[in-house]
Amino acid sequence: MTSQISPDKLTAIIVDDELHGRENLRMLINNYCQEIEILGCADSALSAKELVHTKLPEVVFLDINMPVLDGFDFLEEYEDRNFMVVFVSAHEEFGINAVKAGAVDYLLKPINIKELKQTVKKLLCIKGKTIKAESIFETDKLVLPASHGFDVFIFDDLIRLEAEGCYTKVIIKDGKNKMVSRTLKDFEDTLPKDLFFRIHKSHLINVKYIKEYSNRSGNYVIMIDGSKVEISRRKAPEFIQKIKKALNAV
Repeated sequence: MTSQISPDKLTAIIVDDELHGRENLRMLINNYCQEIEILGCADSALSAKELVHTKLPEVVFLDINMPVLDGFDFLEEYEDRNFMVVFVSAHEEFGINAVKAGAVDYLLKPINIKELKQTVKKLLCIKGKTIKAESIFETDKLVLPASHGFDVFIFDDLIRLEAEGCYTKVIIKDGKNKMVSRTLKDFEDTLPKDLFFRIHKSHLINVKYIKEYSNRSGNYVIMIDGSKVEISRRKAPEFIQKIKKALNAV
């Protein structure tokens, strides 16, 4: 019989090529961070991919220096990540690259228990503000985390969304743009498909706010905020059909 995981817990896997590193982090989490449920451990990026596929963790605690494929190589395998990343490394010089890779946090070995607990609080905060808060509002609204708590937007507030690693930049009509620790795929699955269309792996647009479309020197749209957004070659035919359908419906 498989045990049920509490919805209040975060599920996670640990990826580290050193057995001591894996077991030490597992022990610290089990002893001091009851909010985390460890689903498994991987000793390489390849075995980590299999764990992500089968276990669907919400968090990956990821070592950087590993043979064959390192931690950054592993993340490059995921165009749209459905998990949060915490780097765990003995080397502090990778901090800048970790930020660029969209990591939630960066823990230095040997792991400080207080810092580990702070990281877990941050992970829980992200989960709580981006998932649980949305369920208390109507389906035509989107809740985004803010320093003071959260902000509520109606869909018409959103011009477009742009992927930046596992973060997403939300461009809003009033110009007060937001950077959110959620993947673009997450927003694509949440927002209504009749209004929002993913025209590129990095861009999800509100079709209501398209100002101009051009197929000169590649396909692109101009949005009402003046931004020029590329349409990928693969997405262009579907996009054109969608616009034609919308025009015929008018």
